Amino acid sequence: MVSIYPITREIKLLAGLILLIILSVSCNDTQVVTPIRVVAELDIGESQDIELSNGDMVKIGLLQVDVVRDSLRNAIRSAHVKISVDGKEATIISGNYNLPVTVGKVQIDCPVVKNYSTNSRREIWALEKDARFRLWPGGSPYIAPGTFVYPVRQEWLASMSQSGNEPTYVDWGESVANKEIYYHEGHDIGGAEGLDEILSATAGLVVSANGDTLEGYDDFPGDIRKDVVYIVNDLGWYLRYSHLDSTDPAIKPGTRVKMGQRIGFMGKQGGSGGWVHLHLGISHKETSTGDWGIEDAYPYVWEAYVRQYNPALIAVARPHHLLWTGQEATLDGRKSRSFTGDIISYEWTFCDGTTAEGALQKRTYGKPGEYSEILKVTDSKGNVDYDFTVIQVYDRGDPEKTIPAIQPAYHPSLDIKPGDPVTFLVRTFNTDVGNEVWNFGDGSPQDTVKSETVDRRNFTKGKFAETVHSFSAPGHYVVSVERSDESGLTAIARLHVMVKNY
Repeated sequence: MVSIYPITREIKLLAGLILLIILSVSCNDTQVVTPIRVVAELDIGESQDIELSNGDMVKIGLLQVDVVRDSLRNAIRSAHVKISVDGKEATIISGNYNLPVTVGKVQIDCPVVKNYSTNSRREIWALEKDARFRLWPGGSPYIAPGTFVYPVRQEWLASMSQSGNEPTYVDWGESVANKEIYYHEGHDIGGAEGLDEILSATAGLVVSANGDTLEGYDDFPGDIRKDVVYIVNDLGWYLRYSHLDSTDPAIKPGTRVKMGQRIGFMGKQGGSGGWVHLHLGISHKETSTGDWGIEDAYPYVWEAYVRQYNPALIAVARPHHLLWTGQEATLDGRKSRSFTGDIISYEWTFCDGTTAEGALQKRTYGKPGEYSEILKVTDSKGNVDYDFTVIQVYDRGDPEKTIPAIQPAYHPSLDIKPGDPVTFLVRTFNTDVGNEVWNFGDGSPQDTVKSETVDRRNFTKGKFAETVHSFSAPGHYVVSVERSDESGLTAIARLHVMVKNY
């Protein structure tokens, strides 16, 4: 059996396997080229011979799909997909911050399984069979170098996020009463309103911006709004950038944009739920039905960030968890990656002050609220990184009782030097009492602010509460912010701030 958490550093190194992007055909004003990955859909018990983009043939079979659902909403929290590749068996996990897995001579992932459609709020995958797979040649990049950049000028996972079929949760929390699940198909990147710069991940043609569309384009994979920009890239993929606070004046229908060009600034407009973030969605009609389907963006934004910023180590503790009081959760840090050595330490620090070592940890919570548990990862070269997993806990005896949900952000997140002013922002949902209390993790006094009450009927109204703080010395700082409601239930969130020694 092949491990579901293999080392993937080779993916970034073997550029010699990029023999692909070649045959170009004209489509309106856009050049369409061939992606590196190929797509296959299979039913359980079915196998197919697949030609990879480098011409190699591979036989893939779908053996089994097992989904794990929670007992609160019956939402799928993970899907374990057993496959065979040229007779070699492996189990991979669908979406949820998981990267493609190397099995034999291919890299493979499973963006979605049919089970998600059983209680999904909407059907947007255009999936005909039991599972969809993407296959890349072994050692190849996910997307051609020089064609995709990280779409926000920001540190990796600098704030909260939603990705790869993770049930949405950030703004109002998950409603236990709502059994119709919004599995988030795009990649959400949280940040600072009007401050974090949104960049075009690819070169391409602007076909919609500020509510206007380019003549000849009347078929879109989603709605047209003033806060939404659609760009068609050379793969024929539609990239959607949503919830913009403002759009750059140069971004107009009919204009071609360069990769990395500014699109606008991050906001909470449109259907954001009141959370400041970029919704990056990628859609295409490369489906068995010819309908719009989703291209899971997570591997592409991961790879783009690694190429641009060359991190030594990335800690990943996500996705979030939804629990009853007294119910056990498994926290998992194995998605973390070192690019210079081996990970030698996983250290967890919990909200109750206890600590533990090891990538996998079991936790239960006796009191409702929103928790944020800290993962510290260290590799064999001495590099350190942090991430956090959010735990939303509801009272089994009073399931209709809401819990406060808190959203933090900071700006800038890149290239902070000692003494630089850093703006911290926060907003709390589901309560109109209490204050947010910041602890900057550097021994300085706590800072107290109060964000405006959020009106559920008009959640775009109002600003996050702001404060400014400077760090006097280089280092890694775990910054915390919390707020309690009228029942004494607390929401706590974390940020990892890196101050560099230039």
